[in-house]
Amino acid sequence: MKQCLVVDDSSVIRKVTRHILEDFQFDISEAENGLVALEKCRQQMPDVVFLDWNMPAMDGIEFIQALRTEIGGDKPKVIFCTTENDAEHITRALDAGANEFIMKPFDREIVEAKMHEVGMI
Repeated sequence: MKQCLVVDDSSVIRKVTRHILEDFQFDISEAENGLVALEKCRQQMPDVVFLDWNMPAMDGIEFIQALRTEIGGDKPKVIFCTTENDAEHITRALDAGANEFIMKPFDREIVEAKMHEVGMI
């Protein structure tokens, strides 16, 4: 079963994302910020990461930059899920190593389309 890490400081967003991804047969783990997420990745590198931008302790950009330097950190597909939707933010996320970008709020169809685009389903 493929592993997915959902990283968001909102428990509601984590729950919604978990519910959607479980329909696609993913084993889901959660983290409330980038520091917790990075530690989880060090324990077991996921196949895909759904990543919020604005979080306490370590934001999404800091997390992805750190992730990409870890052993095996080049492997996970990273999908930013955020309200930051201007071209500068999108470019910054992709330059940092994100594979895709989803705007909040999102639904099952959007998640499914992005997961297809990154080859996870």
